[in-house]
Amino acid sequence: MFIIFVKKMTPHKVHDHTHQTAEGGNIAMAFFLNLVFCVIELVGGLLTNSVAILSNALHDLGDSVSLGMAWYFHKVSKRKPDGKYTYGYKRFSILSALLNSLILLSGSGIVLYESFIRIFNPVHSDAKGMLLLAIMGVMVNGFAALRLHKGVSLNERVVSLHLLEDVLGWVAVLIASIVMIFTNLSILDPILSIGISCFILYNVYNNMRKAFRIILQGKPDEVNEEDIRESLLNLKPVMGIHDLHIWTMDSEYLVLTVHLVLPETTTENERQAIRAAAHVLLKTKGIHHATVEMESASENCEWCEGL
Repeated sequence: MFIIFVKKMTPHKVHDHTHQTAEGGNIAMAFFLNLVFCVIELVGGLLTNSVAILSNALHDLGDSVSLGMAWYFHKVSKRKPDGKYTYGYKRFSILSALLNSLILLSGSGIVLYESFIRIFNPVHSDAKGMLLLAIMGVMVNGFAALRLHKGVSLNERVVSLHLLEDVLGWVAVLIASIVMIFTNLSILDPILSIGISCFILYNVYNNMRKAFRIILQGKPDEVNEEDIRESLLNLKPVMGIHDLHIWTMDSEYLVLTVHLVLPETTTENERQAIRAAAHVLLKTKGIHHATVEMESASENCEWCEGL
C-alpha cells in the first residue's frame, strides 16, 4: 500500500523581544527536528522496503528546506530599518509565509493526484515497520507542533500548519498501518490522505489570503477603525480627522497615519500636547507606530486629493 503523507508547509498584541526570541527558537527547533527525522525516515524506508516511507522522506527533505527558509527569513525580519527598507525588514516574514504556502499548495496537489491513483491501484508495504515509524512521527512532530501552537505571527502559524500536517499525516499512517496488519483494506490510506490534503488546502487558502492582504496593506481585522476615529475626535479641541490609514507590517506590528483638524487659534504648544495625547491613545489601541499630522480647518490638504 502506498501511504500518502500530506506534508508540511509553512509558517492586538504587543510584539516584544521575548516573543521574537521564542519564535526564532521554535522555528529553528522545528527545522532541526524535521531534518533529523528525515534521515530516520530514509533509513526506515530502506529497512522496511517501503516506497511510501521513502517518498515521505523526500517530502520531509523539501519541508526541511521550507523550514530553513522560514528560519532565515525570520532572522532577516528582525533587522533594523536602513536606507533600503526604511520601515525595517518585518515584511520578510510574510514573504516566507507566502513562499511556504505556495510550496505546501504544490505538495498537496501532488498528494491528491497520487492518492486518486492509489485508490484504483493500491500498493502494499511493510505495515509493522510503518506502524513503528508512524508512532515516532506522531511523537516528534506532535512535540514540535505543541511548541508552535500558540504562535501569533503569520510565519509561526504557517510553520505550525506544516507540523500539524505532519501530525495528521502520521496519524493517517498509524491508522492505516494498524488496519493493514489485520486486513487487506489498502484503499484506506489514499482516502485518509485525500481528507487530510483537503484540510491542509483550506488552511493554506486562509493563510495566503491573510498574506496577500498584508502585502496589499489592507486594514487588519482586529483593528476597530471606527473606535479609533471616535476616540481621536474626542480629544479636545480636535474638530475632525481625515486621511486615516491603518495597516500591518507582519500581522503583528500595526502602523497608522492620520490628519487631525484643529481650530485656527490653536497654539504650537497645544498642538504638541494634542499630538502626545494622540500617541498615548493610539498605543492603548494596539498601534505600534503612528504618524499624526495636524492642520487648521482652512488649510488645503494636498495629500488627500484623489483619496
